[in-house]
Amino acid sequence: MSLFEKIFNYQILSRLHDNGTFMTTSHERSWLKGMLEHEAADEALLPDTLDKLKRHLAEEAMPDWDRHLLMKAAGRETQVYHPLIRPLRRAMLKGCLLQLDYGVKDGRCHEHVAALPYKLEYSMVKREWYLLWLHVRLRMMMSTRLSKIVAFRETECPQEQYAELLATVKKRLAGKQTSAVIRIVPEYNEELSRILYAFSPFERDIDYDEEAGEYRITLYFAKDELEYVLSKLRFLGKRVQVIQNDRLIQRMRQTVEWVMERYSEERES
Repeated sequence: MSLFEKIFNYQILSRLHDNGTFMTTSHERSWLKGMLEHEAADEALLPDTLDKLKRHLAEEAMPDWDRHLLMKAAGRETQVYHPLIRPLRRAMLKGCLLQLDYGVKDGRCHEHVAALPYKLEYSMVKREWYLLWLHVRLRMMMSTRLSKIVAFRETECPQEQYAELLATVKKRLAGKQTSAVIRIVPEYNEELSRILYAFSPFERDIDYDEEAGEYRITLYFAKDELEYVLSKLRFLGKRVQVIQNDRLIQRMRQTVEWVMERYSEERES
């Protein structure tokens, strides 16, 4: 086993995580120091947090962007951080309901809508933040771009009512979600960090079988995201195997059949 594998061994990482310890590399610290210089950092972080991070990173070298990055024909820059993220997170942590004012596609604006905020999600494709929330009156799950939210006000909610509404949210989402168990082929265990990065948009659990010497990743995703998960699996190729989720296994087999048919046609021609 190489030094790299020993450092990033699953058991060691698990123990560090249980003790509240987070390891960072010099490259990650250098990258973070560079990110803190971005203008969005002042809005994304509280002043005390920003000052503390800068003090801890004072002795780290700044990344040499000019030598490694070259930008050509860039499009309009979209700000990754949105000013509503922090107040919405506070409302969710406090267990508050919201009186929400938001716009829709046809230009109309709905006002004073009772909402239970559940989760903030970022779309890598559209590069926008979304609020996933429950329409209290209609008992319907909604997803709204933060850019469409005009204003909101926090309202107190009895604990019993909040728990009931939260149970409704989980029930609604359970019907739209699915999961898949993915096995990492043991000879590619050293690429664990790369494989996990490919699945970073999804909630996941990781298990390690000591006897077999293999990792298994349980992915949780919406049913309409199956094709996106499939694209990630195609990208990883022979490094991974789907061992649980019949629909995903069927689509993987179908993909292989199409590839083999096309390969045979090209050889014959």
